[in-house]
Amino acid sequence: MRIEPAAGPLRAAIEVPGDKSITHRAVLFGAVAEGETVIERPLDAADTRSSVALARALGAEVDAPPGGPWVVRARLGGPSEPEDAVDCGNSGTTLRLGAGLVAGFELFTVLTGDASLRRRPMERVTEPLRRMGAQVDGRDGGRRAPLAIRGGRLRAIEWTSPVASAQVKSAVLLAGLRADGRTSVTEPSASRDHTERMLAAFGARVSREEGPRGAITASVEGGARLRGCRVAVPGDLSAAAFFLVAAAVVPGSAVTVRHVGVNPTRAGVLEVLRMAGAAVELHGERLEAGEPVADVTVRAPEGGLRPFEVGGSLVPRLIDEVPVLAVLALAAGGRSRFRDCAELRVKESDRLAAMARELSRLGAAVEETPDGLQVNGGRRLRGGRVSSWGDHRIAMALAVAALLCKEPVEIEGAEAVRISYPEFPAAFAALRGPVDAARA
Repeated sequence: MRIEPAAGPLRAAIEVPGDKSITHRAVLFGAVAEGETVIERPLDAADTRSSVALARALGAEVDAPPGGPWVVRARLGGPSEPEDAVDCGNSGTTLRLGAGLVAGFELFTVLTGDASLRRRPMERVTEPLRRMGAQVDGRDGGRRAPLAIRGGRLRAIEWTSPVASAQVKSAVLLAGLRADGRTSVTEPSASRDHTERMLAAFGARVSREEGPRGAITASVEGGARLRGCRVAVPGDLSAAAFFLVAAAVVPGSAVTVRHVGVNPTRAGVLEVLRMAGAAVELHGERLEAGEPVADVTVRAPEGGLRPFEVGGSLVPRLIDEVPVLAVLALAAGGRSRFRDCAELRVKESDRLAAMARELSRLGAAVEETPDGLQVNGGRRLRGGRVSSWGDHRIAMALAVAALLCKEPVEIEGAEAVRISYPEFPAAFAALRGPVDAARA
């Protein structure tokens, strides 16, 4: 993918694909729910197709045409045992949530994935599932996929997670649906609450409580029978973030992303944009299927961007946006800091190392720390050839960085965007399209 420097202000009003996290959950919950689940505006990408493959392997009927909507009908009598190992591709959500989903049924299931997914840590999920009574094994003592899971009768637990992770929380809560009693997961700070919201819509009894020092406990009552429902998927804020940051870093720009999810447990990117001095406006705020939705406009500040700091409880609410926020920091005069972000070292790539190395190739002053980055902004980048590291979010963040360069940027491995946003190259090119006066 070759990206030219910004020739002038970016002016556009666009829509982004459906939310990846919500699409995953709708497919997987529908695979074990009574009746029919209709998913409107699903994200159709490699990651979510992995969840479709798992649902089908469990005996569900999934009608998932390009362009949607998708319809999921669970197998009568409950899920069936997969005939073969289920390939989750690059999707950690499919593998981790899938492990919790199958743990409560008397099935033998093997979940695996591509080379990147097989390197990612799984003990955060396998340990609580074993405590609940599931038999779980895998490479490196169950720390790496493939995971072999023999499910059955489970017991409820009270689990304290050392990190705020929506995937870990969701896996335990899904297993808890089939356990005797009440299962709870306590996290040090709030992670995405899409699972809690959607489980309630499917008929589960879910609660959420705030504890001391910002800790959050989510609980589910066992024995629930999920009922299929209609899920309206909002636009993915993680996808929108690339366009919103692009608007903030190119002087004179104003970009609107329509119909995007603004759930406060993952809207930290909007807070950071405001911290940096960008104007952030929300229009038409509303609830759809329990999820907050709005049209979001970002305008570049007239006086330039300010440096900022990201850390603590803010991190779980923007963990996927750190790569593109590092680009935001490049356009801010002064030093910006990212800390408490060590989780990024075990994503699809080591995202801290990837951003530090590739931005430095473009002439940026970026220092990698054990748990984050320090970015000295305000200098013009030179352009050149960079690598995505096979990571979709790195590829898209580098495309935004190219707008700040003197010369074009060529991104090797840009096909990785198919994981979450196949239409990204065309949508990014449309940033130079006409302005919608009503919104931008």
